[in-house]
Amino acid sequence: MLVILAFIILFHIISAILLFIATINNAWWVAGPEKNPLYADLWYICNNTHCGPIPNSASTEAGYLQAVQATMILSTILCCVGFFVFILQLFRLKQGERFVFTAIIQLLSSLCVMVGASIYTAQRTSFQEKKLETGNYGYTFVLAWIAFPMTLISGLMYLVLRKRK
Repeated sequence: MLVILAFIILFHIISAILLFIATINNAWWVAGPEKNPLYADLWYICNNTHCGPIPNSASTEAGYLQAVQATMILSTILCCVGFFVFILQLFRLKQGERFVFTAIIQLLSSLCVMVGASIYTAQRTSFQEKKLETGNYGYTFVLAWIAFPMTLISGLMYLVLRKRK
């Protein structure tokens, strides 16, 4: 039981770390030459020396970007709240009960990651500048997609898990 508990806690912490990196770091989209590439994330466009906000990111034209920002922040918050709820339920649940509330929070976090990454995938060109149109998805975008199945699996593990002695 202790090994399973340690594995689930580790899995949850790794999911939270991936979500933090995916939400905060600046490499959702990489464009330009290899010597001086431009990195675009959910808030900034950066090169090797300077970072600036995404143009018109506060306008209605960038509604998709704002939706991605909101869902990624919400998924990170839900993942962290889910961890604290799990710790509380670990000490408060009676023997044999399931961690349903924690599972619901993790599954909602997973849903938010999926929605955010899907919107970014589908609508990336609607809120990026013309100079960023040719490029590739960056590693934080990939981390967001990796965080999706990890939070989903974590939520399903909480649904199956019962509290034992």
